[in-house]
Order: sequence, then structure tokens, then C-alpha cells
Amino acid sequence: MQIARIRSQEEYNEYKNKNVDLANQIYQAEIQLTVGKGNQFTLRGFSYPAKDMVDFLVDYNYSDGVNINWRERLVCPVTGLNNRLRGCIHLIDCELGLRTYHDIYISEQVTPLYTYLRNKFPNTIGSEYLGEDVEPGSVNKNDLRHETAINLSFEDESLDCYMSFECLEHIPDFIKAFSEAFRVLRKGGKFFWSVPFANLEYENIIRAFVGEDGKTYHILEPEYHGDPVGGSSKGILCFTHFGWQMLDQVKDAGFNDAYAFLYHSDVFGYLGGEQVLFIAEK
Repeated sequence: MQIARIRSQEEYNEYKNKNVDLANQIYQAEIQLTVGKGNQFTLRGFSYPAKDMVDFLVDYNYSDGVNINWRERLVCPVTGLNNRLRGCIHLIDCELGLRTYHDIYISEQVTPLYTYLRNKFPNTIGSEYLGEDVEPGSVNKNDLRHETAINLSFEDESLDCYMSFECLEHIPDFIKAFSEAFRVLRKGGKFFWSVPFANLEYENIIRAFVGEDGKTYHILEPEYHGDPVGGSSKGILCFTHFGWQMLDQVKDAGFNDAYAFLYHSDVFGYLGGEQVLFIAEK
């Protein structure tokens, strides 16, 4: 598996310049995988969570209909986990050093990833965002816990790991969310997350913001992502696509280290050019 730990845009540019030929080879190879295939096909590979060779399901869901969204597909038939989520689990084991006694919080609860983590790490707590009028830490009649990233109910330094995948882009005050992540983690604790990432940009791309009057103002065409609990038929508004500035902002929140973890593997089914996840340590 090809991996790289990148801590700045300068490091990323150096990395890209050294690996131009390899990137082109990967791109061409992935194009060839789709030649002569229909709208749905399978690719053989090793599913890390399933610990077995499987036929990953590939289709054009969540794509523009022309280019496959590799990151959200390559679904393992055993675990139901796609490329991105299988990569998360792989990194949890290889990069985070978590044990069964660690206290873990993940900002999702109705997903296969939460179920997997809860079964492997008994002290895992999950949640969903259930509305601005709901008390953080409360549990509804469906046993769903409510948390909001800018006002977590956890005590200071009470967690060993905080995971948030494809959530922070929906939070206008993401700086406050970074500070909350720092607050709830113990010394040496890990913040592990993913967001829409503009890898060629330093500054974050602000798509929308909330004004002092409480109203939402759009800078770019509104972009909506799926709502896991079905609270909105339109989906959840995306406020930000993040750039390398994000790592500096995480360190400004107090974290000692923050980096992008880039990875690719045809064996494990981590396709789509460079896949990226983010890790910070308190």
C-alpha cells in the first residue's frame, strides 16, 4: 500500500512533484478497469474489515454519471463498507493504536461503521445531529444520542479518540468544532476525521456562512449532502470545502500535530487516485 503523511501544502507539492509518473500510471490503470464494463460490476480485492478476498461492488452511484466515485463505492459484500470506510478501519488499526479499553466517540450512530466500531471497541459512543433545540447528550425514543460538534456534552479530557467523517463541512463555525475536539480529548488523544478536501488549495473554500442575523448566506451554488437520519429531504447544506489551511487551524486549536494521511492500494481496493484522511494528536 502506498502511503504518505503530509503536514503542509509545501510538503504536498514536493510529494506530488516526486510522484508524477506514478500518479499518471494509477490514473490510466483505473480508467482501464472500467473499459467494457456496464453500469455495475465487481473488482476482486482484499477487504481489510472482512479479512478475506471479496468481489467489491462498483457502480456509478454518487457520481456525475461519467466518472466513478471510487471513494464512495467499491462496497464490500461482507461488511457493507465502501472504499472510504474500509480505509478508515484500516488506519484505525495501523495508525491510531486503539485498544478495547479506550474511550471513543464517533459522530455517527446509524451507520455500518459505527456498528463495526461498537462491536470491536466496547467503549464506543455514537451520536447523530437531531436538531438545534435538542439537548447535547440526550437520547431519543429510538436510542439515538444527540451531539453537536460545537457544544459536545463530554467532560474535559474524557476521550481517547474522537472520529468525525464527512460532518465538519456542515458546521459553519468549524473553528469552534476544532476547539471542542481538543477540549474533550485526553493528552495523547487522537482526532481522526475526513472532509471534502481541495488538495490544490491552501485556503478553505467557504461556500456559505451564517450571518449575525442568524440567516444563511450563499457564496457559491448551494451543495447538499445526504442526511443519515432523514431529517431533510433536500439533504444537509455544505458550508465548506477545506484546504491545507485546515491543518494550521487544527494546530491553532491546541493540537501538537496534524497531518493528512494519503494512501492508495489496488490490492485492498483503495482506488480513486490518492485517498486522504486526517489525524491530529493532542
